[in-house]
Amino acid sequence: MSATFRLDRTRAALFDATGRCFDPTQRRWLGVTPVVSDKVEVLDALAAVTWLQRESGAWLRVPIGVIGPGDATAAQLSAALQVGELLGDCRLTVICGGRQGVMQAVCEGVARVGGLALGLLPEADSSNANPFVGVAIATGIGEARNALIARASFCLIAIGDSFGTLSEVALARQFGKLVIGLEGAADVEGVQHVGSAREAVERTAEAILGVT
Repeated sequence: MSATFRLDRTRAALFDATGRCFDPTQRRWLGVTPVVSDKVEVLDALAAVTWLQRESGAWLRVPIGVIGPGDATAAQLSAALQVGELLGDCRLTVICGGRQGVMQAVCEGVARVGGLALGLLPEADSSNANPFVGVAIATGIGEARNALIARASFCLIAIGDSFGTLSEVALARQFGKLVIGLEGAADVEGVQHVGSAREAVERTAEAILGVT
């Protein structure tokens, strides 16, 4: 069952089920605080993160990495599009490899809802970015850019698998990052596999909120 939260808009305060208050600047839960407003809203993790990103004034500035093969299946492309829409709607910034396949699909999803996707390209030419990348960064360092994506991300959502995707998964796990996998993602120790795009983004939201 997904975690639930309570939002007191009059005090701009987010509480968990035990009454602890979330400090968005330090990203940690503080001691139990009384809820004094009679207009408290009950939210799921996605709605809570959407409030943090859109209204709290202390949004998570670290991007969410979305990785996957350039030669993707129809199911992988559909999942990437949905992941992009959900992350973008929460106003979480996405970072990816900036090329085709899963990368293009997730960028398209982000763009559809007015979000921002960063594309770290292996080449030194930013014109190779897919048309939905919001900010194209031409690294010129080839596949070594995979390490930058893994290091820069708050967590990774891996959709499908390929040699390049596997390297990003391995690096992220080495860096101690959460990796969420779906649609045939690598079965690597520590990867948390889920069954849908929404579940992947919900797991991401719970991680942002410090829910284990």
